[in-house]
Amino acid sequence: MHNLIFPKDLTDPELDPYVRYNEVQLFHSMEPNPGLFIAESPKVIARALQAGYLPASILMEEKALDRDLADLDHEMAIGPAGGLGQIPIYVVSSELLSQLSGYNLLRGALAAMYRIRRLDLSHFLTTMPKDHPRIAVLESVVNPTNVGAIFRSAAALGIDGVVVTTDSADPFYRRASRVAMGTVFQVPWTYVDAKVWQSEGISLLHQLGYQTATMALRHNTVSINDPQLDKVDKLAIILGSEGPGLKVKTIAESDFTIKIPMAAGVDSLNVAAASALAFWELGNQKTK
Repeated sequence: MHNLIFPKDLTDPELDPYVRYNEVQLFHSMEPNPGLFIAESPKVIARALQAGYLPASILMEEKALDRDLADLDHEMAIGPAGGLGQIPIYVVSSELLSQLSGYNLLRGALAAMYRIRRLDLSHFLTTMPKDHPRIAVLESVVNPTNVGAIFRSAAALGIDGVVVTTDSADPFYRRASRVAMGTVFQVPWTYVDAKVWQSEGISLLHQLGYQTATMALRHNTVSINDPQLDKVDKLAIILGSEGPGLKVKTIAESDFTIKIPMAAGVDSLNVAAASALAFWELGNQKTK
């Protein structure tokens, strides 16, 4: 049995996460505890459930109710008795949904889900594999689409964890998790405060045994397939903002500056595309 609720309008406060809250308000909605995020589509919701995230509620379009319920029940059953249990499922007509901002972007069911508290950088890195760990660091990557694509590549290409500076787009933003096809729930990750990162981030990684490789064009760059990189025991691959790239200080303090060999006349790739190539060459997928 499902706990189906049929609102007559969108004024119900329980619908606030879907109707009135933006991404930032969702993030801060339960302070001092971690807030909420929106997972979109049965597949993304199912991956969040499989990773242990709990839904506060689910929103479905009435005309797609049977399909979306079947998809969710097929993808993942939660609770000791299986199924979706007593989680509130708000079933809304197409007419009401058309009043929502971004309605045309709706991809099936939505779920308002509880965030978890993230580990600090030091504790997070102790959870990485002891043998040849490979992590990615996203410095000021502000486009949610790029963040989602980077996570999808990280999941597929042997990256063990991701560190995200707080001035980057949040991996749980709706667009990011959708582009990532839910792999933001599969790859371990944490935040690092942007100011802390700029003042001592590289130093912290060094103290924890990591060597760092920044993706940037400099006179002393080495190719991503340079054999010396594979010999590094613990490697952090640092990717920068879509526009200005990595901070000068980040590059200067890193052990390696790496580049992707490219045809003449092209000097760079989109950060998401660059991450896929770097992860393919430097990640652990070839040994898994």
